[in-house]
Amino acid sequence: MNAENNFTVAIIPARLESSRLPGKALVDIHGIPMILHVYKRCLLASKINDVYVATDNQQIADVVISGGGKVIMTRSDHKNGTERIAEAAEQVDCDIVVNVFGDEALVNPQHIDAVVSALLEDSSVNVAILVNPYKKKNSSSDIKAVVNENMDVMYLSRADIPSNARTKDPSMYKAYHILPFRKKFLLKYASWPEGKLEQIEFHEHLRILEKGYRIRAVVVSSSAVSVDTQEDLQFVREKMLDDPYFKKYKDQLRE
Repeated sequence: MNAENNFTVAIIPARLESSRLPGKALVDIHGIPMILHVYKRCLLASKINDVYVATDNQQIADVVISGGGKVIMTRSDHKNGTERIAEAAEQVDCDIVVNVFGDEALVNPQHIDAVVSALLEDSSVNVAILVNPYKKKNSSSDIKAVVNENMDVMYLSRADIPSNARTKDPSMYKAYHILPFRKKFLLKYASWPEGKLEQIEFHEHLRILEKGYRIRAVVVSSSAVSVDTQEDLQFVREKMLDDPYFKKYKDQLRE
């Protein structure tokens, strides 16, 4: 259980539409829809007090409810998942809201705890993000992060950063999309218009940097991938077979 005044909820934004992998929130991974994998894994994090799925789609809502989950229905006009969870958070009495992307099917509960700790241990941090070492080149579906000496994010891009124009194979970090927000800051974020860099990169969290706020990066070692393509889905299906957390909930959901 969290310390007093730090009631923490995970909210998973989910929509059915996806240009690269249609209906991906409900794709089957060993007999279980992907959204339920994410939901159950969030419940295994010790620093999470409750979990919700935020969606505008009744089919997703029905699947989550049938799996014993909680749903908050939202509007359908949100530009991104962070705006969606902000609407949902207005209905929840909490202090910290963890945005867990609905395509992070292999999310590690211990990694959720690690990034939430960044807010619990430093009251000046309003939002944090997981990052992990990364070597794959020219993958525009993966968001890369550059951090400063204080482990605050300097920039996020679909391009390979830092550049290899002068240094061969510089080390990179990939964004691992688990982001705890202080609720008040999340609602402030949702009140801002899209930023210019956000529109260029098609990445919503640049809005925070453009407004001059910090995002604290927490480094973990993970092979988890966001499921954006059939290749990603196949990778997750293979990794899931030996995943220790999958073993903790798979029989429950298959009954």
